[in-house]
Amino acid sequence: MKRKIILSTSLLIFFFTFLIFFYTKSSNDKNLIEKEKVVKLVENENIEILNEKIESLNIIEDVSYSAKDVRGNEYFLKAREGTIDQNESNFIFLKSVKAIIDLKDYKLIEISSDFGKYDINNYDTIFSKNVIITYLDNIITGDYLDFSWDKNLMLVSRDVILKNNKNSLQADVIEMDIEKRDIKIFMYEDSKKVNIRTFK
Repeated sequence: MKRKIILSTSLLIFFFTFLIFFYTKSSNDKNLIEKEKVVKLVENENIEILNEKIESLNIIEDVSYSAKDVRGNEYFLKAREGTIDQNESNFIFLKSVKAIIDLKDYKLIEISSDFGKYDINNYDTIFSKNVIITYLDNIITGDYLDFSWDKNLMLVSRDVILKNNKNSLQADVIEMDIEKRDIKIFMYEDSKKVNIRTFK
């Protein structure tokens, strides 16, 4: 009889111990899973916040650059906003761009566009969308302008129109050597001609 009681008591203790162990382990596993979920959420949130901070650090408001060559020619560039290229840090993507090329002993050349890409190493600039160039009494419009400061060369393309008091012309490309003040106007295809209209 005594033996049965001891055996029953041992079984009961074992059973309760097993139950407590199982409940504790299950509860710990659930807590661990919940903790992992929370950690993941926090990590993801931090990554998003970090990415936002990195992006905001790359954005510069009221950007301005200037350059001057040995001949005394100057180049001024302003934009409402600039974003540093994350892959190549020498490039800045620009919005609402305005530029002035101040050639010594010559009139100013003014440029504006919706967007731009500026190379801080050599000052080369690509202007794009709603490009407007004004110099003397001429206005050139197009959708793309590739300007090289080192080569003193401007290449205007895509829906190019040049207007002044006497003429209006349409072409595929206008190439300007700003040092020599030479202008070349041409079409990509030889069979097509530059469309010129003269005002009376």
